[in-house]
Amino acid sequence: NSSDLSPSSFILASIPGLEAAHFWMGILLCSMYILAVTGNCAVLFIVKTEPSLHAPMYFFLCMLAAIDLALSTSTVPRILSFYWFNMREISFGACLVQMFLIHTLSAIESTVLLAMAVDRYVAICHPLRHAAILTNTATAKIGLVAMARGVLFFLPLPLLLLPLPFCSSRLLSHSFCLHQDVMNLACANTTPSVVYGLTAILLVMGLDAILICLSYILILKAVLRLASWKERLKVFSTCIAHICVVLAFYVPLIGLSVVHRFGKGLAPLVHITMGNIYILVPAVLNPIIYGVRTKQIQRRILNLI
Repeated sequence: NSSDLSPSSFILASIPGLEAAHFWMGILLCSMYILAVTGNCAVLFIVKTEPSLHAPMYFFLCMLAAIDLALSTSTVPRILSFYWFNMREISFGACLVQMFLIHTLSAIESTVLLAMAVDRYVAICHPLRHAAILTNTATAKIGLVAMARGVLFFLPLPLLLLPLPFCSSRLLSHSFCLHQDVMNLACANTTPSVVYGLTAILLVMGLDAILICLSYILILKAVLRLASWKERLKVFSTCIAHICVVLAFYVPLIGLSVVHRFGKGLAPLVHITMGNIYILVPAVLNPIIYGVRTKQIQRRILNLI
């Protein structure tokens, strides 16, 4: 009676005592979602229609925009149905699909951020070879490798959860499905799932973060060899937007991981807020950051307005 070999659904988390505020919380999330969709669609449109932006860095930016659109769309509409229509239950199959999409798209985004760091390294440290190394064909291949890497590493996560029995408690810690969250509800030995999930995150996000840091160490060494501070600041300023995007992705990711590992006694508000930040903040900030830092994008946006 304490377990169910094939649970029909899970229950999404709500914030105790704030049920009356769900409508306004939904308005806030919906506003952020509309901003994310508008900004990322604008980036895709501008890069497509502006010939001067047909370069590897902006193709990678388009990949980021498409990933952010897919990630936010796979979660936010379901969260809004919970906040506005009290649809708290999500089916077991839909939960596994959503979990797979969230982790896979995050892995793809991490790989694209690494590719953008390599692009900045080649552009600054080997400028004469940049066009020969990062061609349009090479950029497309990197995008395909990023997709294949994300799918291959994170497809086993839902497959490892399929045969597990689940306890009578089906209440999640977030308004969407994450591997750690669903796994904690299983009434069986979850060691294989824990080990594989941690290994996949370290080999994808962890390794990418290390390589991004290494790229910027090499970039800093090259920048410091320049003659004047004016030249150094001018060259390094081309990396500012990418650094901000990297921080917008990895800081919420690390914060969410810390909350899952060490925050079992924290209030539900902390878990739900960190989850929503992880899903929406990068999608909202990325087009704003590149819109502020890229004159061509600024000019096209002003023309559109």
